[in-house]
Amino acid sequence: MGACQSFREMCDREKNTNVHLSLPAVCIVWQTAMIILFGVFMRYDHESDAHWVEHRKHLNLTDIENDFYFRYPSFQDVHVMIFVGFGFLMTFLKRYSFGGVGFNFLIAAFGLQWALLMQGWFHWLDADGKIRIGIENLINADFCVAGCLIAYGALLGKVSPVQLMVLTLFGITLFAVEEFIILSVIHARDAGGSMVIHTFGGYYGLSVSWMLYRPNLHQSSRLQGSVYHSDVFAMIGTLFLWMFWPSFNSAICDHGDGQHRAAINTYLCLASTVLTTVAISSLFQKHGKLDMVHIQNSTLAGGVAAGTAAEFMLMPYGCLIVGFCCGIISTLGYIFLTPFMEKHLKIQDTCGIHNLHAMPGVVGGIVGAITAASASVEVYGHEGLANTFDFEGKFKDMVPTTQGGHQAAGLCVALCFGIGGGIIVGAILRLPIWGDPADDNCFDDETYWEVPEEEESIPTILQYNNHVQNKDIAESNFTMESESRARS
Repeated sequence: MGACQSFREMCDREKNTNVHLSLPAVCIVWQTAMIILFGVFMRYDHESDAHWVEHRKHLNLTDIENDFYFRYPSFQDVHVMIFVGFGFLMTFLKRYSFGGVGFNFLIAAFGLQWALLMQGWFHWLDADGKIRIGIENLINADFCVAGCLIAYGALLGKVSPVQLMVLTLFGITLFAVEEFIILSVIHARDAGGSMVIHTFGGYYGLSVSWMLYRPNLHQSSRLQGSVYHSDVFAMIGTLFLWMFWPSFNSAICDHGDGQHRAAINTYLCLASTVLTTVAISSLFQKHGKLDMVHIQNSTLAGGVAAGTAAEFMLMPYGCLIVGFCCGIISTLGYIFLTPFMEKHLKIQDTCGIHNLHAMPGVVGGIVGAITAASASVEVYGHEGLANTFDFEGKFKDMVPTTQGGHQAAGLCVALCFGIGGGIIVGAILRLPIWGDPADDNCFDDETYWEVPEEEESIPTILQYNNHVQNKDIAESNFTMESESRARS
């Protein structure tokens, strides 16, 4: 008990936000490590190597059959979601737009490199000890980064860039391990990552936030809110995410019916979620007005929940039901759960990732388990069943009910890694060596960014325009009065 108290006292000493040496050192050293590791392990796969010409001739293929032409459109969409969608969604705070977009950029740029290595060691290491990289690896690396960006949402405005680099290093590592266990060992299916990405990332971020709890965060409450233009920028992120989410959930599905079905299922889930989000937001707000927080976030919950069962025969009406429920759950989470968690559970969730990612991720995992367990030959056909659930090799004798159990086990693994890993990483990030801001200095770009001074020319121009407009009106009134006198 005394050791714990001593640890807390050490961690809660006065903050120093000077990262003049630590941030450059971390970036340069870790990027140098990436260069060395890529040199040792990373090579092009057969479809991106110069020997592709010989390979395609040997197999009587054409260039258009290169996987690049099938996967690259989806990769583009996912890449835009990671850098533009997530980035702009985090610009809602009135004085933290640079941090929202800029640190999102930093996390993603470092994370995708580390993800290519970590996922490569688990999934694509060949007999020569080399990782063969292709377009599908790039998509999976973006998926891996998404988990860390989700976690960042809970910590937005309260951590330093050095802490975010550490969060990403451990987050990518944990993600690669839990992904391997869920997809390869347990043999669960999770095309859109409801479990692997959203459940893990959500509870990872929430657990870290719990460990980094700030009892005096109310001292920064003046900045913990939005203004009109910041909400508009955040809505741009929402729209990019909403439009491209069908690509996200279908990006790594098998070519053909599975990928086609995943796009349709996600599309319908998202559409249904928007209506129920608007309904609940209006119902619980004074005079029926809409809350922009709900519209920016809860409208995306259906895409999260559609992830696990994206390529399953969920049926169009089933997709609408999933989206309908997620809109309600997510919006009510913002209204009731977020304040409850901060007050009673000591979890300060800046972006509300529990409502957008964590809860809908769990819903998606449950939907996936039920849909898998209820699959039948009548609905899928013999070959369709085997293809959809990958019943081959040592899993060729597996039946749908057993697969449903494996799906549920995968969800449990994601929860364990997210919560357990977050607590451990949170303890590391609580050490007073990372340059994080004080409780009265959070949610402010000036802590880590050079912020330009407010332009004085804009109000001057507005004042001039108003002066000219008033002068024109006065002259017009004088002319009308003169004409009136002349007539009389």
